[in-house]
Parts: sequence; structure tokens; C-alpha cells
Amino acid sequence: MTDISKIQSMLQQKADCQARINLIPYDGTPEVKERDGKKYLYIRKRIGSRLSSTYVDIYSDTLYQLLLRNAKELKALRKTIRDIDKQLAALGYQESELLPRVQQNLDFARINMKANIYDQAILEGVATTFPQTEDIIDNGKVSGMTATDVQKILNLKHAWEFILDKDVIQSESNYYLLCHIAKLVNEGFFHDGGRIRSVPVTIGGCHYLPPIPLENVVKDDIQIISQLQEEPVNVAIKLCLYCMKTQIFPDGNKRAAVIFANHYLIAHGEGFLVIPEANVSEFKKLLVEYYDGAEMTTISEFMKQYCWKNF
Repeated sequence: MTDISKIQSMLQQKADCQARINLIPYDGTPEVKERDGKKYLYIRKRIGSRLSSTYVDIYSDTLYQLLLRNAKELKALRKTIRDIDKQLAALGYQESELLPRVQQNLDFARINMKANIYDQAILEGVATTFPQTEDIIDNGKVSGMTATDVQKILNLKHAWEFILDKDVIQSESNYYLLCHIAKLVNEGFFHDGGRIRSVPVTIGGCHYLPPIPLENVVKDDIQIISQLQEEPVNVAIKLCLYCMKTQIFPDGNKRAAVIFANHYLIAHGEGFLVIPEANVSEFKKLLVEYYDGAEMTTISEFMKQYCWKNF
């Protein structure tokens, strides 16, 4: 592996660790306080020279063990990031400044991330409302939803956090990045959800049977599309539709495809792509027609008109 490949791999790993840290709701060491014969749980954290305590909830063994696991996981993730930074420094890597337009695009995407995740969840048929989605993103849980749907939303947050990392956004939009995104959106459902599909699949509602994908072909196809000398939004849409139709992974292809296309688009400072809730039905209809042999032009124009958000 070349030094450049090592650096890209480590930057992806670092961003993944940071995204995992962002998913952990409580940052600090759990402590138990007693008052009037009752126990209460707090999180103790040092901020600068001061120690602060934040109330969590009434004491329970389950919650206490969860907070202990959170603290242990945070410690391990931060140690991993420190180790990666040392290795990057040894390879001569120096952080480069993002172009102002790309930095603005990152901010634009972060501001809209909750709405984008909600729209993606609706596209996947997740039974959620925007307030429920917001609660899951902020707190990691919500009542009235299945564990599977909650996990899908958390995975979408994890994948979005990953691509919005300032190091990852400077990485190439290639097959390996796509695989890592697929691994994140499939986490908890498949042992290795980022591995290329090796079994046949069918797609409901259409006659198209996607052939078993070949890794070298997929790598080359993605590279060819990403290097097209066209408007970035056109390239992003082609990347998205290619990944969807090829069905590269056992599951989560639409989720991975949309987020992968957004990595490319945001890296070029050209907004983001998302299928709004109001347009999901029409998009699915056009997608089935595209799977069954219709030209890409119709669905591409639809996505450019209704799914592209710029600033």
C-alpha cells in the first residue's frame, strides 16, 4: 500500500471514530449521588480547569452500566484518534485548508442533516415522523418505533457524520469510500455490510434482475463516472443511479448511493442531493422504469429539478 493509500485509509478510520463519538449521548464519567434516600446518576466531565456534573436520570443498574460502557468506548475511540494522528504525522501528512465554498457546503449540509436523514428514512419505508427522527438523532432512542427503524436512522446519521468530516470530504469519491459508507448504513444488520454482493437479488415491482457485480468492473465504472468532465451535479446523479441499479451490496444500496453521491457533490461545493418526502412516490416510479430499461435522462432531470439543493 502506498503512503497516499495509507493516509486515505487512516483519515477514513479517524472520521469514523469521530462520527462514533458524536453518536454517544453522554460524554464523561458516571457518578452516583444520593439525596433523601434516593440515588441519581450524573455525568462528571472536566472542561478546562473546572469539573462539571450533568444530571442524567434516576439511578438504575441498566443505565449505570450503559454510562460506564459509553465512557469506556469514548476513551478507546479518542486513543485511536491520537494514535492515528501520530501515524499521519510520521507519514508527513498535514491538514490542508478547505476551499471556502466547500466549507460553506459542509455547513449547509450539517444544518440540513436532520431533514435529509428524515427524507432518506421515508424513501426506505421507515415508519417515522420528523420529530421522532430528530429525537433519535439527538438522543439515540424514541418510543413508538421498532428497533430496526431506529437503527436505520442512527446508521444514516453515522454515515452522514462520516462524509461531513473535513478530512474525508477531501478524499476521493471511489469504490473504497462507497464500501465504507455501505458498511455504516448496514451496521447491525449484516456482519460486513460493505462487502460486495455475491448472491442474486430481486427488486420488487420491476423485471430487472441485477447481475452479480464484479469488483474490478465496479471500481473502474465508479472511477470513470467520477472523472467525467460534466457539471458536478450531473456526475453525482450518475454515481447515485449507477450504485442503485448495480445493487453492489446485499442491502442498503439506495442509502449508500445517496450518501456517496453527496460526498462527491459536497466536495465540489455544489450543494446536496436528497429525495424529498413529497417526491418519493414519483422518484420510485421513475427508478423502476430506469431499472427496466428507460433512459437515464428522465430520472436525472427529475433529480436535478426536485432533489438538488444548492446555495
